[in-house]
Amino acid sequence: MALSSPTGSPHDFFAASREGVADLELRRKLENSTGRHLDHVAATRAEFPRFDQERDIARRIKEEAINHLDELLVQLKERLEANGCKVFVAADDKEARRYILEVAANCGAKRVVKGKSMTTEEIGLNEALMRAGIEPVETDLGEYIVQLRGERPSHIITPAIHLSKEDIGKLFSDKFEIAYTAQPEKLTAVARDRLRSLFLTAGMGITGVNFAIAETGTLVLIENEGNGRLSSTLPEVFVAVMGIEKVIPKLDDLPHFLEILARTATGQKLTCYTNMVNGPRRPNDVDGPREVHVVMLDNGRSAMLADPVMREALYCLRCGACLNVCPVYRRIGGHAYGSPYPGPIGSIISPNLFGSAAAHLPFASTLCGACRDICPVRIDIPRMLLHLRWKEGSGNGVPVVNFPRSVDRTRAGMHRFVRLALHPRIMRVLTRMAAVLASPFASDGYIRWMPGAFRNWTRGRDFPAPRARR
Repeated sequence: MALSSPTGSPHDFFAASREGVADLELRRKLENSTGRHLDHVAATRAEFPRFDQERDIARRIKEEAINHLDELLVQLKERLEANGCKVFVAADDKEARRYILEVAANCGAKRVVKGKSMTTEEIGLNEALMRAGIEPVETDLGEYIVQLRGERPSHIITPAIHLSKEDIGKLFSDKFEIAYTAQPEKLTAVARDRLRSLFLTAGMGITGVNFAIAETGTLVLIENEGNGRLSSTLPEVFVAVMGIEKVIPKLDDLPHFLEILARTATGQKLTCYTNMVNGPRRPNDVDGPREVHVVMLDNGRSAMLADPVMREALYCLRCGACLNVCPVYRRIGGHAYGSPYPGPIGSIISPNLFGSAAAHLPFASTLCGACRDICPVRIDIPRMLLHLRWKEGSGNGVPVVNFPRSVDRTRAGMHRFVRLALHPRIMRVLTRMAAVLASPFASDGYIRWMPGAFRNWTRGRDFPAPRARR
């Protein structure tokens, strides 16, 4: 799947990031929303003394699962099939889309209701369904809002984080021809009323998967609105799309993840709905789907598994917390990344999933380490960002990024500095010369304006005035 802007045009990250930084209203919305997230996370963590202990346990479970991924996937497939599910292993996005379209054609579905799923965003499923004449309806409130706007989600957990309640009120007024309101309760009621009938008339339901338990063949769907439960139980045919890294060994492992996931993602003690799907309805069941299909998606994950550094990215729970603390994401928003997975975690997995189209994203980071500190399973994201930068710089596996000329000039200047730094005597002479030349621009130990090529640096920060050593 090629990356593109929310409007479908080829994506230019550098142009989009400049636009995001310049959009002061967007920055205000992002600061407000992510700030509230972080406040809630801090509060729920503080009242749960075992939080860090549970993080360590969850990390060990994920590490063990990824180290034995091949065995667990075989076990999961066998258990799912024993439970009556139909399992398809998709090597890439094309195979996944083709299989899902075949299932939709076989059951005659003309409308599909979708619970929240980043994996279906990854494979471009909505576009494929529409090309096949099938109407996909996002039923998560945030996903529903951005779908109405013709946009992609801008956050892993909060798809409409870039919008205010006033934006949504105007959207609903224009789309549904109703009186304008910016009250969240009334807007939610409008969406609920319109979505309820769609659940009842959909020929197929699709959701993602948060965890898949190899021991029992159980699919775990975690959500707050109930749309995942409705999408997976009301339609006659249900399709679950999961990345192969979602598997965990045992049912007893699940509580450790439930203790940390909601606390980190939304600042809740527990999500409102934890759904467990074991298979299609049985003869004595009063509800549930007649068919359950499980699509296990690779799409570059095996390559990540083979890389001893990158495999740690497969521990990700998709909580979105790293986005909320990232100073880059909080300035430019999710759409600037041009990937279904924005923010720090997106910057390490997108190059592996989408290749050269996302090779620039590892450079969209300050390497401050806040993402590593907040991650519920302690993924060392900065280490992997540096690893991907090294691969790009050395031409070892990642295509060369087409940087803007200003960035290329900066990189060339750094290379020249490195060569000079290898000669201490020359560096000492240049340092003394710099101190003399800079003295007319210095005040109170800082240079607040520099001419020529150095002007951009002092446009946004003060530069410590160099001092000649005697």
